[in-house]
Amino acid sequence: HVQLVESGGGSVQAGGSLKLSCDGRGDPSRTNSMAWFRQAPGKEREGIATIDMDGTTTYADSVKGRFTTSKDNDKNILYLQMNSLKFEDTVTYYCAATGALWGACYSPPEEGDFGYWGQGTQVTVS
Repeated sequence: HVQLVESGGGSVQAGGSLKLSCDGRGDPSRTNSMAWFRQAPGKEREGIATIDMDGTTTYADSVKGRFTTSKDNDKNILYLQMNSLKFEDTVTYYCAATGALWGACYSPPEEGDFGYWGQGTQVTVS
């Protein structure tokens, strides 16, 4: 079992940056493949980035070139560096994980491929 604990959300002006963290507490084998999703009120959850065990990443077109995901495998912490933030990036961000080594890190990722989820962190761009 693993618990994903997110941090780093907050308010920022358009054009600014924020860095989200997702701390995987527990069995690291449950976080072999990880992803970031985001969801606005009343809308479907959108997969925006994935990272696999080799560090290979994928990004949705909506964030490509602005967001970067990385993972510290020693600490089992996933990061999402968000630059050039736009008003439309104002949503709740979720990290997700699965123990699967393959089959989850597609663009866009599928919610059903990830069994562990963070609590969500709000990002507000004004």
